[in-house]
Amino acid sequence: MSVVKINVLSVPAEMREELERRFSGRAGMVESSDGFEWFELLRPVEGTDSYLVYTRWRSEEDFQRWQSSRAFQAGHAQAQAEAQAEGASQGHGHGQGPAATGSELWSFEVVQSTGPKA
Repeated sequence: MSVVKINVLSVPAEMREELERRFSGRAGMVESSDGFEWFELLRPVEGTDSYLVYTRWRSEEDFQRWQSSRAFQAGHAQAQAEAQAEGASQGHGHGQGPAATGSELWSFEVVQSTGPKA
């Protein structure tokens, strides 16, 4: 049974573009992980400042392996280093540290799934 992990990121309006840039820079890192099924970065449209990072995995064990993998650690370290380098070169706070001010992980099991009819 597949599992879904949704990382809920609180992102101030002035950091939205930066968050999206950082995610696009890390594109491709998760796709080669065993058990990975899907990724989406969802931008809020109205009523919230929360981005949703949606990933779907073959199993909880596959997700746990990804989270403890070198690729996961490297991706997060790379994002942090880029943020610090950009902040230093611009001489101000934008780009330094995380783009999100908060994070919460939601976990779900897929009990029903469907797609378009052919």
